[in-house]
Amino acid sequence: MTLSVAQIDRETDQLVGEWLSLSEVADRLGLSAGRTKQLIKDKKLVGVRRSSGEPQIPALFLAGNDVIKGLPGTLTVLADCGYDELESIRWLFTPDESLPGSPMDAIVAGRHTEVKRRAQALAF
Repeated sequence: MTLSVAQIDRETDQLVGEWLSLSEVADRLGLSAGRTKQLIKDKKLVGVRRSSGEPQIPALFLAGNDVIKGLPGTLTVLADCGYDELESIRWLFTPDESLPGSPMDAIVAGRHTEVKRRAQALAF
């Protein structure tokens, strides 16, 4: 079943909360829009096209003027496991009782190594 953009927005918005446009991310990181797009291409960040048509990135992916520590490695592992951008975002923001909280909560708390190990286990 294919999800409409509206369904993706509703379901994912419930998990993610705040989104940033590509230009907002570029401004916060002090980069050009082209360099920001390269971060997405290199899987250092992921975003999804939403109803605006422009890729948007979860605000929690940034800490101050940098990408949150541990996120790029986790995104690479999820991509290697076959997760697309939307699946990666949903996995990161879906609550997991064993953490507690979501994988993203654990990354924000500095437990990115634990989250990366869990992501690696998805491949098996």
